[in-house]
Amino acid sequence: MKRRYPSYCDSAVNWLGDVPSHWDVTRLKFVASTNDEVLSENEDPLRTIEYVDISSVDSTTGIVKTQKMVFEDAPSRARRLVRDGDTIVSTVRTYLRAIAPVNDPPTDMVVSTGFAVIRPRALERGFASWALQEHGFVEEIVARSTGVGYPAINSSEIGVLPVPMPPVREQHDVADYLDRETARIDSLIAKQQKLIERLDEYRTALIARTVTQGLPSEAAKAAGLDPSPRMKPSGVEWLGEVPAHWQVVDNRRLFRERDQRSDDGDGELLTVSHLTGVTRRSEKPDVGMFMAESLEGYKCCQAGDLVINTMWAWMGAAGTTTEAGLISPSYNIYTPDTDRLLPEFLDRAYRSRRYVLGMTSESRGIWSSRLRLYPQQFMSLQTAVPPLPEQVAIVAYIESVEVRSSRLAASAHEAIERLHEYRTALISAAVTGKIDVRDAATAASEAAA
Repeated sequence: MKRRYPSYCDSAVNWLGDVPSHWDVTRLKFVASTNDEVLSENEDPLRTIEYVDISSVDSTTGIVKTQKMVFEDAPSRARRLVRDGDTIVSTVRTYLRAIAPVNDPPTDMVVSTGFAVIRPRALERGFASWALQEHGFVEEIVARSTGVGYPAINSSEIGVLPVPMPPVREQHDVADYLDRETARIDSLIAKQQKLIERLDEYRTALIARTVTQGLPSEAAKAAGLDPSPRMKPSGVEWLGEVPAHWQVVDNRRLFRERDQRSDDGDGELLTVSHLTGVTRRSEKPDVGMFMAESLEGYKCCQAGDLVINTMWAWMGAAGTTTEAGLISPSYNIYTPDTDRLLPEFLDRAYRSRRYVLGMTSESRGIWSSRLRLYPQQFMSLQTAVPPLPEQVAIVAYIESVEVRSSRLAASAHEAIERLHEYRTALISAAVTGKIDVRDAATAASEAAA
């Protein structure tokens, strides 16, 4: 348990609470300046700048990217120069909590006018950056912002907010302590994020292998299948080898296109994503999609149909439906031969890497981002078809893999959330003096020596 200071006094600021008795509390504008350097419209149009906007800042990791450009091509809001030691604080869309310290920036880094550039004067720069990221301070900015869609706050109003001001030596101690401890926390978070990525890569690779080459030996044996089936060339470059007892069938023999249209627009609107397959549009309220006033003329699909987003097939936007519904007229619907294909197997197959590669190879368009998979090209593809009992076993195996992966990923996400919460609490405790980190700073200094 971290040690507290010997005595405290009331800061008279709700979110700061009690602070160590020998600390001061002052308004930010008395210890830091705001927006000192601003580019004018008369700058050299060919001057190279490194531009940072709101989307380039993560609330935890700071500035994640910059855009190199010449001044004449920059947005009109690219105006505020930043220097080493500054901290940028978002003044628009403040709910994003886009606040970041600036350390060793490239020459001529310029940020959007949607930021206030805070330059410490009477505060130690490291402590200042942590104080500006402290939870209570950040939430005060959010609370004082006005506007519904794009809440904003004036830079001058940030200047009147109170900040704690320990003695200079302790400011260094707090900054050094938080630099070390947050680095450790961030390392743990990165490991959990890497675990999630590896789980997804493993799951994706295993599904791709299973729907084209069959079950792994142990799983096949458990399902009563041949654990080491003989393989044969599929005759399809992107498909590779398949088990010899599987059939490789032209899609025109397995599917028929469904182009039934809704007369009244009455039905559940479905959408197709490369991440989630076919889902209800109502379950994705935050997706930035155009919504038609009427669904009349939309395509009708039935449970078990394969639906492909014609424009995004090259990304894997495909899947089978689990219910009847309505689909955008720009998508294509294919009804499979259910005597030969299990819809659940079909869903996994056409969302796997191999089949996405096949759909991409048959898509048409000049630019990769404008490729389209039309029915004629889809029907020219081939599908590797295992016997139906083996399809059932493959689907059951994939579902078990997905359950295990989801459980492990959920645990990793929970760990990340707890680490973020601890990180936030630790910053607040150190910056506001709820814990005394002076001994930790001394110990770290002695260990370094």
